[in-house]
Amino acid sequence: MSVTVVGVFDRVDYAEKAAREIKEQGLRTDDISILVKNDDQTGGDRKGMVNDNISNGAVTGGIIGGLAGLLIGAGLVAIPGLGIIAAAGPIAGLIGGAATGGIVGGLVDLGIPEEESKKYESDVREGKVVFSMKTDEDKVESVRSILQANGAERVNTH
Repeated sequence: MSVTVVGVFDRVDYAEKAAREIKEQGLRTDDISILVKNDDQTGGDRKGMVNDNISNGAVTGGIIGGLAGLLIGAGLVAIPGLGIIAAAGPIAGLIGGAATGGIVGGLVDLGIPEEESKKYESDVREGKVVFSMKTDEDKVESVRSILQANGAERVNTH
């Protein structure tokens, strides 16, 4: 049975490092999703911003560029009431196709309860980085440990 593990980070580079360690452990990275608000629109400074560009051109400006070779699908998505969100992994397609549901709808589609999804949307609104990964039950503790070791403020399973 699959379980979704979610970690909330302060910095993009912490989430990137966690994704790289997960890959180094031999775990699949194609079920990792990352969401972060694009602070360029407000002139804010994205703490730990990765300066590489997405090689396929889907995202420029470097918000989640270092994750390009690691995660499938990346892009910028406009979410009404929230602004421009950088998304990588399966969540990118889900929130892009769920204009009315936005982040909450996309996270619910990943199997995260609506109430928790609303909390994660608030985290993104506040400038946090939301990292989710669908994995097998026997891999949950390994993923949880990697997220915590890389600075996740909180880690939950759904």
